[in-house]
Amino acid sequence: MNRKIRVGIIFGGRSAEHEVSLLSARSIIQAIDRDKYDLTYIGIDKTGNWRLYENEDFLIYPEDPKKVRLVESGQKLAIIPGKDRDQLINLSNFRIIDHLDVVFPVLHGPFGEDGTTQGALKLAGIPFVGPGVLGSAASMDKDVAKRLMTQAGILNAKFMAFHRHQLETIDFQEVREKLGLPVFIKPANMGSSVGVNKADSEERFFAHLKHAFEFDDKAVVEEYIKGREIECSVLGNERPAASLPGEIVASHDFYSYEAKYIDDKGAILQIPASLPEKIISQVKEIALQTFKVLCCEGLSRVDMFLTEDEKIYVNEVNTLPGFTKISMYPKLWEQSGISYSELIDRLLQLAIERHERENKLKTSLN
Repeated sequence: MNRKIRVGIIFGGRSAEHEVSLLSARSIIQAIDRDKYDLTYIGIDKTGNWRLYENEDFLIYPEDPKKVRLVESGQKLAIIPGKDRDQLINLSNFRIIDHLDVVFPVLHGPFGEDGTTQGALKLAGIPFVGPGVLGSAASMDKDVAKRLMTQAGILNAKFMAFHRHQLETIDFQEVREKLGLPVFIKPANMGSSVGVNKADSEERFFAHLKHAFEFDDKAVVEEYIKGREIECSVLGNERPAASLPGEIVASHDFYSYEAKYIDDKGAILQIPASLPEKIISQVKEIALQTFKVLCCEGLSRVDMFLTEDEKIYVNEVNTLPGFTKISMYPKLWEQSGISYSELIDRLLQLAIERHERENKLKTSLN
């Protein structure tokens, strides 16, 4: 009998999307094929400590997205750089944790989706689900991502990027002339609409900009694009595939954090989206092009706007999107013929395949 594949599930993290990560991880753990995979549970608390949990009882209030949090009893871990089999060490007794064959970093936002965790796992020689360091970092930074998309001819909203130190010198009239009103203001490195606001006046512009700087040292200001919110899931490494698109119909002013995770009536997910075949093909083509331009691998969800004149603007790319059973990424693949459990399996296999491919590359001239 073949040995089960040992999978490390990493969840939590230091970002404002900590709670979303916990909910995603819980869904994956409940659905993964236990006949094929053995699980190791690794939670990252809000201060950045890695903790080992012996079983699935690592959450308090797991059914409540407002209250859900990590149990604090997990034993602290450290990750060990190198390509031998000693990858993780228990800091309470300095024992080596059983070797991990692959990791699913179910982490959203900074310190998890931005290439930092991916770099640590790469240094430790552990295969992991999702894009690598470059794809994760480039996609996470909205300023960098938009520059790369623009250079590749991928339509996206006009924008301006500002750093915190520029706050006192920003000319609101210049912003208004270049982008019009209203504008959306976003932290450059954040997801799940955290810190995102809509401004239609100078007073609100600066108030929301200051709010964005609470989450990042850089903020992006975008022109307002009036259109339907369309999302498309991408899966694969060298030959990725795109799912059928879905549509977000938000009951709030826009698809905010509250609409996504707190208010159960905050939005309607239309899966698949009601679109002409021509538009469906264009959405899938643009999703794949964006995935490749931003050097993504494994998975990503590409979010777009479809205007009345049928122009498609890419809004952003999520390299580790929400992964509960009712999240858009897995629901789109379910509609496209891949079940939730099968999707998890495919992502883990893609991670192992990429790791094996990279291990064949030369690291010296000898």
